[in-house]
Amino acid sequence: MKRIEVIINGVAYPCSPTMGAMLRFKQETGREITEMDPKSFTDLCTYLWCCVVSASKREGRAFDLSLIDFADNISPDEMNRWSEAVSTERQEGEADNEGEKKSPQESTNS
Repeated sequence: MKRIEVIINGVAYPCSPTMGAMLRFKQETGREITEMDPKSFTDLCTYLWCCVVSASKREGRAFDLSLIDFADNISPDEMNRWSEAVSTERQEGEADNEGEKKSPQESTNS
């Protein structure tokens, strides 16, 4: 997984979809990450915040914005950039997994 950063008030923070982020999402919303509505701005913003909080904690970086303060300070452009980065990474991961499913001989015969 490549490192993704999110810029908030001119400061770059790490952002990773960790198990801690998934647990935080459950604590914040009462729902599992698998129940997240990908069209919901609220869910996306909450999950992004969870990913930043978790990755910052893992890297020993101070990050003390509450969810609402985070939402007040992140731009729609930054949300879109993160969403695109995650989508690209997911697509690359799916392509890698497809390659793993075929043996080398199958791949050359396709």
